[in-house]
Amino acid sequence: MSTTMKAFVMREIGKVAVQQKPIPEPGPTDAIVKTTAALICTSDTHTVAGAIGPREDLTLGHEAVGRVHRLGSAVSGFREGDRVLVGAITPCFQCTNCQRGWTSQCTQMLGGWKFANMKDGNMAEYFHVNNAAGNLARIPDALSDEQAVYCADMLSTGFMAAEHADIPMGGSVAVFALGPIGLMAVVGARLCGAGLIIGVDNVPSRLQLARQYGCDQTVNFKERDPLKTILDLTDGQGVDSAIEAYGGRITFEACIKVTRPGGTISNVGYHGEGDSVPIPRLAWGVGMSDKTIRTGLCPGGAERMRRLLRLLEHDRVNPLPLTTHRFSFDQVERAFRMMQTKEDGMIKPLILFP
Repeated sequence: MSTTMKAFVMREIGKVAVQQKPIPEPGPTDAIVKTTAALICTSDTHTVAGAIGPREDLTLGHEAVGRVHRLGSAVSGFREGDRVLVGAITPCFQCTNCQRGWTSQCTQMLGGWKFANMKDGNMAEYFHVNNAAGNLARIPDALSDEQAVYCADMLSTGFMAAEHADIPMGGSVAVFALGPIGLMAVVGARLCGAGLIIGVDNVPSRLQLARQYGCDQTVNFKERDPLKTILDLTDGQGVDSAIEAYGGRITFEACIKVTRPGGTISNVGYHGEGDSVPIPRLAWGVGMSDKTIRTGLCPGGAERMRRLLRLLEHDRVNPLPLTTHRFSFDQVERAFRMMQTKEDGMIKPLILFP
């Protein structure tokens, strides 16, 4: 039996490659999963560009499903061969931050984000899962690997954006940037009871998909001023909630400006550049507008994954239209380069493993 595997790695800032690595070994509470399907995330491209600092030969990826290959001696409730989903965030559930309820900040800020940050990610033929009993979720037979893998990050993060937005029943929400996270935020807003959902982007195919997913109004910012349009749609009041799903200065400022007093700005965008994110002072009510700015890294753990799988099982959401391209693992470098530029209208590339 081979002791090595292929892994897609960040060699250094700006450079990626496929290289051989040892198949990881499980500790007593861990598991090793043989990967069957994975997704490339825009966050991976930010990481390679240096957003979280230099990394050397770090395996990329945090969205994957597969079959249990090996289990640690203390892990119960699973068997080798089980088809499993693992969230992008894998908390320990034991540290102070986890016990305080902030599992995504496990041990330290952003510490629940272990894959391709604190340790090797899962864009490899096999990957390691810490605290397996709390982080493995069995995939129901009725669901495909492609459906399930969207729960790892896209559904979890997009729905968190809506959860954190504190949208009142029948309230209004604007979603800035309709990539995969923004599109799932649209679905999340609908499930949370929003009465008016406004989506902002400039890519016609994404605007169309946003309407399919539940946007009542869409704004192409190359054709119309989104701030003026949103104020017009809300009788000059602004929205109850705004979701920033891009990670840019302009979109963040726009969220502050279109949110009414007492409303909530939910930021899930990955701000990968600069030393600060400015807040427009007057639109913020010079600090006294009762506007809440909520940030978040999607929750981790098996229970979160099981709930998301349940939504798929009962047809509350269909993430498959997000898959615009499919590749075998031996084409992963090409897929990554296309994701960097969003070539050919790419939204999410699915990577299939032998």
